[in-house]
Amino acid sequence: MRYGDPPGVDTVLRALRLLLHASFLFLLAFALTQYALTEIDAPVPEHPRWTHWVITAGGFLLGLAYASGAVFARPGAPRSRVLVWLATVTVLWALLASVGSEFVWLAFPLFFLHLNLLHGVHSVVAVVAVTASVVGGQALHTGDLTVGMVLGPILGAVFAVAIAIGYRALSHESEQRLELIDTLTRTRDELAASQRRTGILDERQRLAREIHDTLAQGLSSIVLLLRSAENALPHEPGLAATRVVEARESASTNLEEARRFVRDLAPPSLAGGDLPQALRRLCERERGVDCRFRMDGEPLPLPSEYDVALLRAAQASLGNVNAHARADTAVITLGYLDDQVTLDVYDDGAGFRPEEVRDRPDGTGYGLSALRERVAALGGRLDVESAPGEGTAVAVRLPLTREEPS
Repeated sequence: MRYGDPPGVDTVLRALRLLLHASFLFLLAFALTQYALTEIDAPVPEHPRWTHWVITAGGFLLGLAYASGAVFARPGAPRSRVLVWLATVTVLWALLASVGSEFVWLAFPLFFLHLNLLHGVHSVVAVVAVTASVVGGQALHTGDLTVGMVLGPILGAVFAVAIAIGYRALSHESEQRLELIDTLTRTRDELAASQRRTGILDERQRLAREIHDTLAQGLSSIVLLLRSAENALPHEPGLAATRVVEARESASTNLEEARRFVRDLAPPSLAGGDLPQALRRLCERERGVDCRFRMDGEPLPLPSEYDVALLRAAQASLGNVNAHARADTAVITLGYLDDQVTLDVYDDGAGFRPEEVRDRPDGTGYGLSALRERVAALGGRLDVESAPGEGTAVAVRLPLTREEPS
């Protein structure tokens, strides 16, 4: 078992590793104690006094060498240094086991060291060699070889191999789990970043629609009114003054819309009234064409996003009439049906080919596509019918039972 805390090893694996280290040091201390007691109690010491001190020093040296694995055999250490450390510990153990039978049983934790630090056939060969050393050491010290002396080390080696296989399986599973967690974390972060980007794009689209349907249309109306005032100024100062007043009122309305963007509140056109009243006021303020408002059916309370979408559709459509249609009359019809609410804006102007409408680099041509996106987001539909010389009809349909858009 490796020193340190390699990535992917959980609490159970750490506990197993610490148990291994503790068992090795405990068995070493127990062996030194037993050896010392045996030498003291023996009527005739088995070894000379100086040999006793050498063996004791060798035991402490083995303990220090094993403890140094925290530096020399830590995860990420060079392979050659790890193998030198393992060889040093094994050789010191073999020397001690050859002179004292008490040190033989240190072979059990050594099994795990070889199985974990070596790989494949090399680890098996090392375990077989250590097992043979244990059997030979017992036979050397007792002068006899029994079945128990052979089966005990072999069973211990098999048991160590089984535990090592289980440990590797747990370690592999733990590493896979950590990789999965890391992948899920990265995926979550990427998803959050994607959602933020999507939210930013959606907000930009919403603001683009709002600006086009309100501020841009209002500014276009101001330009047309001031141009009319400029043309009427030399000959009809009264009409010019009227157009300037109308331009000022339009500018005031646009200022309210701009402030709404900051507050993110409902449109000022809907403040203090419902959708039919807002559409009626829109027609009354219209100066470019003769605008008429009609309502079919009994008014129903609608979601606020429906009110905003239908009002924006009417504003955008009238803005297009003023800018492009050269129409005399425009009719706004609001209808409340059983399963949907409808808005139709018709004008008797020059008309156009809807399939030829494209967004242009200067920001114009965006109205129909933006309006279609706004309506589709509410599960509705927008249709445009027009032809050159035949006027234009814009029809918006929103379901009263809200459906998710396709």
